[in-house]
Amino acid sequence: MSYQLYRNTTLGNTLQESLDELIQYGQITPQLALKVILQFDKSINAALSNRVKARVTFKAAKLNTYRFCDNVWTLMLNDVEFREVHEFAKVDKVKIVACDGKSESSSHP
Repeated sequence: MSYQLYRNTTLGNTLQESLDELIQYGQITPQLALKVILQFDKSINAALSNRVKARVTFKAAKLNTYRFCDNVWTLMLNDVEFREVHEFAKVDKVKIVACDGKSESSSHP
């Protein structure tokens, strides 16, 4: 099973809106739309796991709250500095949701 975190991104929301419109006009069935969304979940997780090589470090002045539930970490941070090789950004608040990047299917050849 793939994480569904990316459904709330611009890409995920746009896909859902497009599928809803296609259902409304009778061009696809709700079952097909569900298959497309499930494939989106698998594909976006695989792409981010396999293709993204950039590394970013961060330092926060304050860890406001944290939670570990269903193998997912959620961190709420204040006054956070992000650094990449030549880039720097500072933000007042950030929410980080971290999941295990290794899926069950990737451990089996």
